[in-house]
Amino acid sequence: MKKIFLYIALMVTIHVQAQDTLPTVLLSPKFTVHFISPEPIQYVDISTKQLEGDLPLKNVLRIKLKDSSKVFDDAIITIAGEKFIAQYHIIPSTGIVPTEINIMPADTKPLDISGIGFSQNQLRAMSLNLIAKGPEGHREKVKAFGMTGHLNHVYTLGDYIFLDISYKNKTRLTYDIDEFHFKVEDTKVTKASNVQSVELKPEFILQEVPAFGKYYRNIFVFKKMTFPGNKVFLAELSEKQISGRVITLKISYKDILTADTLPN
Repeated sequence: MKKIFLYIALMVTIHVQAQDTLPTVLLSPKFTVHFISPEPIQYVDISTKQLEGDLPLKNVLRIKLKDSSKVFDDAIITIAGEKFIAQYHIIPSTGIVPTEINIMPADTKPLDISGIGFSQNQLRAMSLNLIAKGPEGHREKVKAFGMTGHLNHVYTLGDYIFLDISYKNKTRLTYDIDEFHFKVEDTKVTKASNVQSVELKPEFILQEVPAFGKYYRNIFVFKKMTFPGNKVFLAELSEKQISGRVITLKISYKDILTADTLPN
């Protein structure tokens, strides 16, 4: 019996020491606390049912004391992003407390998850470096409705493909972007054939621009793709009604195969 009590006392001591090593966050029944993450939050665990939380934004965790709970002892909150995991010791307080907690690198541990690739912040940084370089040459080109579309360059890094695409508007009408569609289709389409179209969604888009006057340029990032020579990769830009101009830029498999390595 004495050994059992010693074991329980040891486990309690270890638990308390583990809590003491975690960053402390004060929570008052009167306030809501927001954890702001440097990258999209993938997973959250709250160790007590007396607290509730939600994700109002991809990188924001909001927690508060439940209305049915007047008090709580303490809690451990675990937050996992794309590349990190962080834990916080939540302690009750009756005073005024900070309501915004920035998740700092010193409070995190890296996650080594096979196949997860680059985080959104890393893709943004790389795309910003590309767009700052300016367009280099024109691999593919299309003209329609007083518009010219260019595939300026294709870069690759690891399992990612970066497409540098721009458009020039030679008309006096502002182009109101409806949406982009990226898909793989047959190179030759006859009236009797059934068109097989596979839509692809980018892993990351650098800029969300609703409209442009004379010039538009953006970086679109995809996971590594392969398709046979009888298929073509299409970047389709469509305009909102009433004008409804649609411009389709064809990107050949050769453009993907001859992509340059992403510069430093």
